[in-house]
Amino acid sequence: MHGKLLLLASLYLVQGLPYGLQSGLLPILLRDHGLSLTRVGLTKGLYAPWLLKLAWAPLVDRRGSPRVWLTLSTVSLGLVCGLLAALPPPHAGQTGLPTIMMALLLLLNLGAAVQDVALDTLAVQLLEPKELGPGNTVQVVAYKLGSALAGGGLLVLFPTLSWPLLFLLLAATYWLAAALAWAAPALGQLPCPQVSEHNPPTPYLLQDLLAVPGTFWTAGFVLTYKLGEQGAGSLFPLLLLDHGASASDLGLWSGLGAVTCSIAGSSLGGALLARHWQPLSLLRSVLQLRLGGLACQTALLFYLSTPGASLDPGTITRAAALLSLCLQQFLGGVVTTATFTVMMHCSQLAPRALQATHYSLLATLELLGKLLPGTLAGVLADGLGPHLCFAAFLILSGLPILDLSLAPSNLT
Repeated sequence: MHGKLLLLASLYLVQGLPYGLQSGLLPILLRDHGLSLTRVGLTKGLYAPWLLKLAWAPLVDRRGSPRVWLTLSTVSLGLVCGLLAALPPPHAGQTGLPTIMMALLLLLNLGAAVQDVALDTLAVQLLEPKELGPGNTVQVVAYKLGSALAGGGLLVLFPTLSWPLLFLLLAATYWLAAALAWAAPALGQLPCPQVSEHNPPTPYLLQDLLAVPGTFWTAGFVLTYKLGEQGAGSLFPLLLLDHGASASDLGLWSGLGAVTCSIAGSSLGGALLARHWQPLSLLRSVLQLRLGGLACQTALLFYLSTPGASLDPGTITRAAALLSLCLQQFLGGVVTTATFTVMMHCSQLAPRALQATHYSLLATLELLGKLLPGTLAGVLADGLGPHLCFAAFLILSGLPILDLSLAPSNLT
């Protein structure tokens, strides 16, 4: 089992790099250069290829091997990073990202989305039922570590390293990962899909996916469980920037520091699952704690709007802001590990020929539930004000707690 987990950890770490680049580095750079919250938030629309994973997931199920798909997509990511290295970085005074940079970031997300389908297929096929807890812990922790390295890590290094060098380092990392994926013995032993396997037309494919036990409930849960957390998490660091926090500090707080706490939470979630905690029971307890943490974060935001409040070094407010970010990331890590375990368990109930497509359906809905609030949070904050936004995020964070009471018995 350890060989499987080490391989998956390496590949999921690389998979987290594009997300960290666009969720950690670019938003703070663009906001620091004067872009509105709306424009910063709308750059998350570049994640659109992730919502189309269901279009090519059947190809991964039916054509070629996961190793080939994984290797080719990872090589293409290295090529795109090489092209990004030739472009100048964002600079003060521009109203948005240049068209060529947006096109390359869109291609980066396309390659990463294909890579994600192939890698999730490997995980579903490689892991035994008893390995789901540790396997999903490795998946979530490694992905977040890659995101932290590309987000907060690059933001801290950005003043000392040039834009071309950063992207050349990313390109070299992708090419090393592609070589690992191609040479790994465990991946070469997986069976390729046969032409005679079940290949239904699209309408019947959707019916087959929805017929898998527990799919309707799981789909609804993964679509809603991150709505409030993701909206608040994407907006709160930008509001701290508006209240005087520096971009380099936020690179440590919301990048490396907060993601370290998230990784710790994911690791704790995996340890509890390995000790035979039921995922749904764990979710019920931690979601309630997460709701309380978001209420504290909202109260802190209201306090920062009062005269005299500041985030100067040595103040209690600064410490409370740091604690708030870390606490929410820690609890969110536990929630994510438990949720991905439920998703993978549900997909393993599907026929083997549909498992990659089924998991991609759930993962697409999970991403949609994170992408929508992250994209629209800036629009809502500019239109309604941050206080009303966070009140809405509190309500949204209570929905998954109610949803757990409707969970089907085959997922418990």
